Amino acid sequence: MQIILVSRAGKVPRTLDLTNPRLRWRVWGIGAAVIVALAGLGAGVALAVASPRDRALAEISTLHQEVKTQDKQLGDLRDDAHRQLDALAVKLGQLQAQATRLNALGERLVQVGKLDSNEFNFDQPPPVGGVEVTTGTSAYALPQTLDASIDQLATQFDTQQAQFAAMQSFLLNARIDSDLKPTGMPADGYISSYFGVRADPFDGLAARHTGLDIAVPAGSPVHTVAEGMVTYAGVRSGYGNVVEIDHGNGYMTRYAHNSKLLVHPGEHVRVGDEIAQAGSTGRSTGSHVHFEVWHNGRVVNPLAYVKDHR
Repeated sequence: MQIILVSRAGKVPRTLDLTNPRLRWRVWGIGAAVIVALAGLGAGVALAVASPRDRALAEISTLHQEVKTQDKQLGDLRDDAHRQLDALAVKLGQLQAQATRLNALGERLVQVGKLDSNEFNFDQPPPVGGVEVTTGTSAYALPQTLDASIDQLATQFDTQQAQFAAMQSFLLNARIDSDLKPTGMPADGYISSYFGVRADPFDGLAARHTGLDIAVPAGSPVHTVAEGMVTYAGVRSGYGNVVEIDHGNGYMTRYAHNSKLLVHPGEHVRVGDEIAQAGSTGRSTGSHVHFEVWHNGRVVNPLAYVKDHR
């Protein structure tokens, strides 16, 4: 089969012999190229049409994954917050138990210290007042019940702190007053002669005895019955070797008939300090301690003081 191409310009016609193998392959190649070109064009058009939707689907898938990730992170934060709240609730319970223990201790101290239970009532807060200046609200809030419990506990601790401080001051003052008041026996022995009118052991006549005689072996330690300052340590007529102590609150004590003095004037002594050794110096029939208590310049019966306890 032959194809004859005739030109309008009068040129020599051109003959294409389709039985020629080279020509036939060339025609097939041109056709294949045209088909490939058309297929590429169709694919490009299809991609151009489908691309926006695919991109949208891809973005939706990405957002979905991000949402799942954020939801997981939110769940982790929620679980962590629950764990922290549980731990805080446990700690709050421990603090409340400690506050109960402190209340019991405070009530016991009130009883032991013989304080006014109305003045140190641990069930009631101490009276306070003043203008409150608000600086703003917190950015974070606890659950209402837990927040209220913490506020209540904080108020309770403030109350306890104020009451314990007042109790400490009160007990300290009471202890100072107690240390300055003559209390207890100056020596370990028995009372051989009491305060008041008695028969004089030397002449048998009625005489006023201004103290207590405490019978003890010679050399026994003599202790001060209150804190104070030694104002005299030496010999007095009738008393022999004597120690006198001023306690600064109107009280003065005298310890007489000692065999040896262990303190000197101007020396500060505390409760229970050994100030002398018992003997029988001065006007005495045997080893003993003559003990006197003076209050506001007057001698008083020491019996109530030696029977008292701190």
